[in-house]
This record gives sequence, C-alpha cells and structure tokens, in this order.
Amino acid sequence: MGIINFGAFIISAILLNLIPGSDTIYILSRSTLGSKRQGIISVFGISSGIFVHTILAAIGLSAILMTSAIAFNSMKWLGAGYLIYLGISSILKKESLVDTKEEQTTTDWQVYKQGLLTNVLNPKVALFFLSLLPQYVDANAQSGSLPFLILGITFVCTSTIWSLAVAYGASFFVGLLNKNDHMRKVANKIAGCIYIGLGLNLLRVTSTNN
Repeated sequence: MGIINFGAFIISAILLNLIPGSDTIYILSRSTLGSKRQGIISVFGISSGIFVHTILAAIGLSAILMTSAIAFNSMKWLGAGYLIYLGISSILKKESLVDTKEEQTTTDWQVYKQGLLTNVLNPKVALFFLSLLPQYVDANAQSGSLPFLILGITFVCTSTIWSLAVAYGASFFVGLLNKNDHMRKVANKIAGCIYIGLGLNLLRVTSTNN
C-alpha cells in the first residue's frame, strides 16, 4: 500500500499524542469544568478535526499552507483569534462551568463544534501532517492518496484513544473541584489564561515568520 515502517509510525504517533497542546487543554477543561459527557464529546470534536486535516493532506490541499504565506498566516490568525476568544470567555464567565445552568445552556453540539474548530484552525496540525506523513510513504509507490489516508486514520485512532483516557482521568478528579466553588472559578480563570497564552503564541510565531 506504499507505506514503509508502519510500526515506527505508530510509535511516533503515540509519543506525539502524549505531548500536551491546545487540544489536550480543551479536553481537560471540558472534562473537569463541565462533565465527563462533555469531555468525551470534545474528544470526538478534536478527532473530527484531525480527520479533516487527514483528508486535506491526502488530497494535497494542505500544501497551500506550505507555498502560500497569506494562506498560512490567515490560518494562524484565525486559530489564534479563536483560542483567545475561548480564553476571554472563560475568564469573564462569572458562574462556575459545572453549574447546572451552564450544563443546560452548553449543548453537545456547541462542545463538539468548539473541539472541531480548536483543531481545524490550528495550522500546526496541518504542517505536522505535511512533515510527518511523507516520511512513511514510499515515493516510488503508485498508491495515490491511499497511504496518506491510512496513516492519517491511524493517527486519528491513537489520538482518540489517548484523548478518551485523558477525559476519563480528568473527570475522575472533578469531585475535588465540585466541593469547592472558589476552586472551580479559579480553574475557569486558569483555563482562560492558558487559551489566551496559546493564541498569543500563534501570533508570536506569525510575527517571527513575517
């Protein structure tokens, strides 16, 4: 199928899944400040985003990010803006995210959509696929986009398994926050600051590249 060192790719995928990023932060915030259900839904939102990047990489559309500075920087600004928006929303929220009112007003679709956008609007994910996948594809094979799809789907599977473990693990300790309203509100602020930091980091990288 045009794939080389598939075992090495799986090991690499697992190790890369262990590195925390904006996706992990989102899953943790939903699992601990929302509910286990929201945490699980956020995982599938993130996984759907990874699948979108897989499709784009397989058909070559992600290559635009490597050849067009405008497209690349536009993705960075969109991703950074969305992360900062999530951060400011968390900081300004007066009530705890685990309040009954919050769980009723935050629909499953909103949780899923936020997870999807958090991943899709991160240009680093697209660049990751563009830089990693070709290393495990035989350049002489006439398999088209098939090997890229297989590798990408494999990464989606390993990422989903790890993310579900993170969601379940985080929700296990949510009881500690539920017993202390002040801690819940502080956790809101911390999660918000982390989102803003991630967004500002994307802007910093954009400025450096320019």
